[in-house]
Amino acid sequence: MTVARGMVLAALISWLAVAMLAREARVATFFGMIAPLAVAVVSWLLAERAWHRDRASVMPLMMTAFGAKMLFFGAYVAVMVKGVAVAPVPFAASFAGYFIALLLIEALSLKRLFAS
Repeated sequence: MTVARGMVLAALISWLAVAMLAREARVATFFGMIAPLAVAVVSWLLAERAWHRDRASVMPLMMTAFGAKMLFFGAYVAVMVKGVAVAPVPFAASFAGYFIALLLIEALSLKRLFAS
């Protein structure tokens, strides 16, 4: 649970800093942050729970989650850019940055979990 809290705290603090510096892009950057954050937190919580229940179930869970993430993120980006019409450049920059950073945090946390 601590990793999930850290992800949420880091994402919100960094988004607040960006929102204060680029007020005109705060909505687009928020939408670029929220989906990668939600997916990373849910993915981490599921993996951590699976690890404590049955360590062998983590890999199949992560493979299934990978496919679900691909479908979700494809649909999310399409809806945000075409449907909601957020500013595409700040949205894409925010989405890519948070996606990569949160994925890295999740990967390093999984590495640490597997080593325990």
